[in-house]
Amino acid sequence: MPLLRNPHALTILGNFWPRSLHPRYPSKDRYYQTEPEVRILAHEQRPLGPSRAELILLHGLEGSSSAGYMVSMAQDALLAGLAATRLNMRTCGGTEHLCPTLYHAGLTSDLRRVLEIVKNEDRGPVFLCGFSLGGNVVLKLAGELGPGGSDLLAGVCAVGTPLHLGACVDKMAEPQNRLYEHRFVQRLKARYRRRQQQAPDRFPARDLDAIRTVLEFDDRITAPAFGFRGARHYYDTQSAIHFLPRIAVPTLLIQAQDDPLIPFSLYQSDAVRGNECITLVAPEHGGHLGFIARRRPRFWADTVVLHWIQEQILRKERLPIG
Repeated sequence: MPLLRNPHALTILGNFWPRSLHPRYPSKDRYYQTEPEVRILAHEQRPLGPSRAELILLHGLEGSSSAGYMVSMAQDALLAGLAATRLNMRTCGGTEHLCPTLYHAGLTSDLRRVLEIVKNEDRGPVFLCGFSLGGNVVLKLAGELGPGGSDLLAGVCAVGTPLHLGACVDKMAEPQNRLYEHRFVQRLKARYRRRQQQAPDRFPARDLDAIRTVLEFDDRITAPAFGFRGARHYYDTQSAIHFLPRIAVPTLLIQAQDDPLIPFSLYQSDAVRGNECITLVAPEHGGHLGFIARRRPRFWADTVVLHWIQEQILRKERLPIG
């Protein structure tokens, strides 16, 4: 049962609720070289005994490996005997100096390279869990991999995911969501200003003060930086909803029906319902990543994800050989 039923209150509580990692699980910083000029930072932790699986976590828009939902999921994963990796998207978590570009909602190449490295190191089985924008990335990658996805992945989880970027940006622009949009826009502009200071030739001056919405930022900054024909072209080509039909590994979607930033109608679409690999868990309340329970265990989504992963591990162990 949720702590509250107001979606905005849950969204805010989910963002600010204190969470921490137990010192018994030391965190190791690791830098993955994903392209000649690109490195991304991961914080890796191992359980006390042999790990049953690897869980790689990916954060949302303007988030990082230190986001509360990343921390609590990693902690619960370690307690369940899983190795946990909190991955920063390129330039996030204070790593702008490790990459000459920005990031975007459909950039899957870094994550794919990490999965290839993990496979080469014989670590696994590997599960992905993406939150919000990170959910779009993990689902899109699973769809891109298609039938060959099982070579790198045992399963994918996505929590509070904007399956169609354009529809969710439009939803964010509604009057009741102006607080969220203002916060995102300020953070996006601050990141771009830092990039300008580091490499003014690569990041030309823009009239950032005139940008008021995420759509405007993506139209003027994100889209041209990656060769898209404006924000709408970026959204239309990079939204995970178009890649869901090709997903061929077990996939869990967790989506609150009252999420103020994501139209629930996206989760009632044929793209979600038509793939038997996809399981949807859709509680009535939860806001955006605000799955705070009234009683312990406090972080409801963590419990659902880890129970589902354990089911997948057991199912795989029971499969006959040959």
